[in-house]
Amino acid sequence: MNISGRTASICFSTLTAAALLPAIALAQEARISDDVVRIGLIEDMSGVYADITGKGAVTAAQMAVEEFGGKVLGKSVEVWSADHQNKPDIAAAVARKWFDEDKLDAILDVASSSPALAVLEVAKQKDKIVTLSSPGSMRITNDACGPYVVHWAYDTYAIAHGTGQALVAEGFDSWYFVTADYAFGHSLEKDTGDVVTVQGGKVLGNTRLPVGTTDFASALLNAQSSGAKVVALANAGSDTINSIKQAAQFGLTQAGQKLATLAGFINDVHGLGLAEAQGLTITEASYWNMNDETREWSKRFLDKVGAMPNMLQTGTYSSVLHYLKAVEAAGTDETGSVMAKMRELPIEDVFYKGIIREDGRMVHDMYLFEVKKPEESNAPWDYYKLVSKIDAADAFQPLEKSTCSLVTKK
Repeated sequence: MNISGRTASICFSTLTAAALLPAIALAQEARISDDVVRIGLIEDMSGVYADITGKGAVTAAQMAVEEFGGKVLGKSVEVWSADHQNKPDIAAAVARKWFDEDKLDAILDVASSSPALAVLEVAKQKDKIVTLSSPGSMRITNDACGPYVVHWAYDTYAIAHGTGQALVAEGFDSWYFVTADYAFGHSLEKDTGDVVTVQGGKVLGNTRLPVGTTDFASALLNAQSSGAKVVALANAGSDTINSIKQAAQFGLTQAGQKLATLAGFINDVHGLGLAEAQGLTITEASYWNMNDETREWSKRFLDKVGAMPNMLQTGTYSSVLHYLKAVEAAGTDETGSVMAKMRELPIEDVFYKGIIREDGRMVHDMYLFEVKKPEESNAPWDYYKLVSKIDAADAFQPLEKSTCSLVTKK
């Protein structure tokens, strides 16, 4: 009797444990705060960078979530977005509210360097993940770096060593900069100027103008009178388009000066048209027309946005997809565990293949393109021809030169 009762008890306990195993495994597997994964994007939705970030970046993030199945570890994924109006204080306030009140898990892009640096500091205070594809300032992986901060698509070093190095090698060895007067513009001017001087060229001067400037006349006259072989536009978005158009009116290129768009995007080429943009040299991390996979993804993006994606938008797609893969691998949305998996797993998607270094720089190949002549284009948005691939090892600042506090100096 005792034996049979004990046997029954053992059997019951075994069955009970077996029945509980799936529930225990599920509980361990789905340690998701608030039963939902919330990610946010703080973009320029209405200003000078709206075309190159804005709706396109948000759409790219949503496409990554859809591609992942709309859920991670059985929990829904929400994409939040906000417009910072290119004001760092607004961007920081949004980030603080999102983290404190709305319980967002991560911010996976912020347009423009000054707002991005403000959000980055909030994220560091809150021990939250922030990935950045739209801003280019080198501060993000130097003095402003953090254990949960990743710089994704590009930076000013990569652009300087792509466009700047190529032009000096062609004999364009004297430069004048027309620069957007904020963190990104300053960084782009400095990094490109360093490349020019290291290669034996000279920087003859600069003019700095506020973001959103509509009249570039004085800056272009200064550039013209300097006699520089290259007039370098260290700006972006509609500032780039307006400065190129006005440079054409002043006859800069007709007089023999080379116009260099240091932060040019396919959207700028589309806005200008090939007749005006032909011959421009542009460094980007991605291009829609590289292969069948990029064409298929970009066609779906075009149907939603009305434009082909640039590297800021493909970078946002890539970072969101990688974040979700890391949450799945970690079995939780807890910051430290997810970041450990983000660093451990290689980045591999339609547009990007790379790794995250200890300074937070995601290193990958970059590409140097030249804008086609009108007669060379075979279809709408067929604007680039590949000049060269810049290997990941050469595209970004060497780790030993980083001033990031996380970097172990050998």
